[in-house]
Amino acid sequence: MASPAFGQMVIGPPGSGKTTYCNGMSQFLSLIGRKVAVINLDPANDTLPYECAVNIEDLIKLSDVMGEHSLGPNGGLVYCMDYLEKNVDWLESKLKPLVKDHYLLFDFPGQVELFFLHTNVRNVITRLMKKLHLRLTAVHLVDSHLCSDPGKYISALLLSLSTMLHLEFPHVNVLSKIDLIESCGKLDFNLDFYTDVQNLSYLQYHEDHSAKYRKLTKELCEVIETYSLVNFTTLDIQDKESVGNLVKLIDKSNGYIFAGISPSAVEFSKIAVSDVHWDYYRYPSRLFKSYVSSY
Repeated sequence: MASPAFGQMVIGPPGSGKTTYCNGMSQFLSLIGRKVAVINLDPANDTLPYECAVNIEDLIKLSDVMGEHSLGPNGGLVYCMDYLEKNVDWLESKLKPLVKDHYLLFDFPGQVELFFLHTNVRNVITRLMKKLHLRLTAVHLVDSHLCSDPGKYISALLLSLSTMLHLEFPHVNVLSKIDLIESCGKLDFNLDFYTDVQNLSYLQYHEDHSAKYRKLTKELCEVIETYSLVNFTTLDIQDKESVGNLVKLIDKSNGYIFAGISPSAVEFSKIAVSDVHWDYYRYPSRLFKSYVSSY
């Protein structure tokens, strides 16, 4: 069997920082010695700050779809993803030369319905994972400023949970722009409360709503806690340590840390039960500073 290729599918609502993430993450991974290819699968993203290895606009453009079929942006994006699924052979052929020696970053659209309602994206990724032996982690970005509003934070939790259940892939939820978390207001609780996602019942007392809505908040929080699936890690894309910690977490979720290791069950068990010391920081910090200054 061919060796697996590894990567990330970067998803999240509009404004959560997906394209900035792909740009920063690709530069960070390059600095620590990985050969990276960024694949743009957002047909509405026509200003890319990174060098694009594969661009969906070579297959279909949102502006063309909207004009030809009299569709709005949302309907146009659904059409584009449906078209991509029907022409997945095009994407597969573009990726085949890359999977041999590249780490892949897939930059997806921000329309959240594509990831918890429609099946197009899931079907495309499932096909690629099987055909090209890809091991991908879904990196779901949520703007951290939502934590300052209990209602918005609960909505983000529900979105994260729905996406995890729908996609059924290795999954990491990320509070992005953590350096700006209090830009829209002071938090009611410590940051750990929002990342660990426990004891959510406290949120009902911090909403400016009637008793009826507090009851609804309580019921929604109980649904989230019943599944016990959602938690968050944090990210400041301009901070070396923050990015490095996230990379470690993603590498554990998709198995990258075990790449090249003998599949012996004995060896695997020895590594799995102990801390994995990975040299993510072998490059001088001045190189990372030059990356940060490029923003």
